[in-house]
Amino acid sequence: MAQTIIYNVEVTFGDCDPAGIVFFPNFSKWMDASSLNFFVQNGVPTWRELVKVNGIIGTPLLEINTKFMMSATYGEKLQIHTRVVEWRDKVFIQEHIVKRYEDTLCVGLETRAFCTKHPQDPNKIKIVAVPKDIKELCQ
Repeated sequence: MAQTIIYNVEVTFGDCDPAGIVFFPNFSKWMDASSLNFFVQNGVPTWRELVKVNGIIGTPLLEINTKFMMSATYGEKLQIHTRVVEWRDKVFIQEHIVKRYEDTLCVGLETRAFCTKHPQDPNKIKIVAVPKDIKELCQ
C-alpha cells in the first residue's frame, strides 16, 4: 500500500474570498506544499540538496485535476493526505485528499515529473527517469 503523509494547514482570513470561503487556488497552493512535504517526510533531500547530488531541481506540475465537494473558511484546520498512486518511468501521479476532520473537502490528482536543467539550454528543463532511490524511499 502507498505511504500517505499528512500536511496540516490552518486557514487564515487572507485565504478567503469576500464571502469568507477559501479561494479555490489556495487548495492548489496547499497541495503543492504537501507534495514537497511528502518527499521531505519520506527522507528525500530538499531540492537544493538534490541539485548538488544528481541535478534534480524539483518536480514540476504537468497536469492537475481537482474535484471540490465542500468549502472551508478561516480559522479551520485542514489536513492534506498525500500519496503517490502511480509511478511511471518518467512521471508519477500524486493524490491529495483535503479533509476537515472526517469531511473530505476536495480531491486533487497531480501528474509530476523529476526534472534537471536542460544540458543544451539552462533556461529550459528536462524530464528525467524517476530516480529509483527516491521511489524506494516513498513506497
